[in-house]
Amino acid sequence: MVNHMKEACAPEESARCKTGVPGLDDILNGGLPAHHLHLIEGTPGSGKTTLSLQFLMQGRSQGEKGLYVTLSESADELRVVAASHGWSLEGIPIFQLVDDEGLDPKAEQTIFHPSDLELGETMRNLVRVIDEQKPVRVVFDSLSELRLLAQNSLRYRRQILALKHYFLTCNCTVLLLDDMTSGPGDLYLHSIVHGVVSLETRVQEYGMERRRLRIIKMRGVKYSGGAHDTKLDTGGMSVFPRLVAADHRRDFEPKMVSTGCKPLDDLLGGGLAPGTNTMFTGPSGIGKTTAAVNCACAALSRGEKVAYFIFDEGLGSLLSRAATLGMDVRPAIDQGQFKIYPIDPAELSPGEFASKVRDSVERDGAKFVVIDSLNGYLQAMPGGQYLLLQMHEMLTYLNQQGIITILILGQHGLIGEVRTEVDLSYLSDVIVAFKFFEANSELHKAVSVVKSRVAMHELAIREFRLGSQGLEIGEALKNFEGVLSGLPAYEGSTPLLGEGGTGLPTAAA
Repeated sequence: MVNHMKEACAPEESARCKTGVPGLDDILNGGLPAHHLHLIEGTPGSGKTTLSLQFLMQGRSQGEKGLYVTLSESADELRVVAASHGWSLEGIPIFQLVDDEGLDPKAEQTIFHPSDLELGETMRNLVRVIDEQKPVRVVFDSLSELRLLAQNSLRYRRQILALKHYFLTCNCTVLLLDDMTSGPGDLYLHSIVHGVVSLETRVQEYGMERRRLRIIKMRGVKYSGGAHDTKLDTGGMSVFPRLVAADHRRDFEPKMVSTGCKPLDDLLGGGLAPGTNTMFTGPSGIGKTTAAVNCACAALSRGEKVAYFIFDEGLGSLLSRAATLGMDVRPAIDQGQFKIYPIDPAELSPGEFASKVRDSVERDGAKFVVIDSLNGYLQAMPGGQYLLLQMHEMLTYLNQQGIITILILGQHGLIGEVRTEVDLSYLSDVIVAFKFFEANSELHKAVSVVKSRVAMHELAIREFRLGSQGLEIGEALKNFEGVLSGLPAYEGSTPLLGEGGTGLPTAAA
């Protein structure tokens, strides 16, 4: 009995309409179910018209006839919207249910109730034009105007039900647009239509507004639930599906590779392992970014592609400093092996950032990813409480793809007690801590590995510095005082780097 029902449903489930909106078909597992009514709801300006135009243009590209039925916007207004995205609506008929003649005061009725005649005439015109055009895809804009014509909820619901039965006989895939000006979501309308797509716009204290899309309901379709970030820009709407790490797995060889610095490899217990993430943490100016670039250069020397996402620093200063320290990555950038993505936290949603990371791995083939820094990523979040969840999914995804990931986390304060904005230590496979310390009345730098799920790492504290050849790490130092108090001082006898008259180079971030 169950098998028979599945077989009966199979033809219906296989008929899908691609929406033409990047990312939305992925969320819907192929597109909207064909030959059904779907509600697109959202406040004015949330992108309903843009989405519906992309839906009709996708049909046009597939040879499917479309029709835009409008009660709210004129045909000229729709063409202006399309032109702003660089589109042409040629071949897509636009039918205005209320034209200039209908707005003429001479056309007003005085014997019968105006709403009765207006609603009946509107429905007759709609049926007539659909019978004439025989479209495969229809957009009805908008239900708010239909509510006004109906005057009361009972007549409105009857008309919606009548529209549903009529469209089903026409084998049309219909988008009903609702601007929600009469209140929140209409649950009766939700129960009638086959699917409900909700568009939301949230205004922030600073930066661009954040747009999200949610599938409220979609009968017979296994879709990706929850909120998905969207972007409305020149060229149309894009949807960034919420990252679910469990959906992305692949086999890889977990063979350790070098960081490009033998002493650092020794500290880590052999180097960096594919499918793991390593956090570099420490105060500002201590050399976390430079250490990450050093590791990235080692990946480039192995022939791997590197994706570097930079939140905090200017691209020019990063490249010039790396070149000064003997790590000129410009040739690799020119060849497309090293890609740097400057990120503006005020202009980027978390979903779009996750999509960029996925593209760098799946489309560009990156094997080494650097996020510099998590402090900047935190500012891109809609709320700090979501950071851990989003980072958990992203790091799990990268690990399952066999990517070597380096995370940089800046700490507040230079000396004494330092703190971080958020504790991500439990998400990290390896934690490398950088600290300042004092010795012989001079400021020095130390590095140690405080956690590793990958290998047996050294428990020693080593001095490091940044020189013309990049990262230099010395021997293990003994007799440190005050390491846990936050004010470490070195009183041992092991020679420090630079002793013997060479001096220490200028510190870099």
